[in-house]
Amino acid sequence: MSKVTITLTKSLIGCLDKQIATAHSLGLRKIGDTTVQEKNAATEGKIRVVSHLVSVEQEG
Repeated sequence: MSKVTITLTKSLIGCLDKQIATAHSLGLRKIGDTTVQEKNAATEGKIRVVSHLVSVEQEG
């Protein structure tokens, strides 16, 4: 499986509770936090929910 690197680039302040919970489930709590996740349907759905708050990079 390929992996994706997800970095929180914007603050969670003022976001909906669902978006905050999704960011936390990805392991992102503070601006600049980075996590590497397996690329699968569940992860892609989570990224879609917080797409305006994160940057995503594909890993080989």
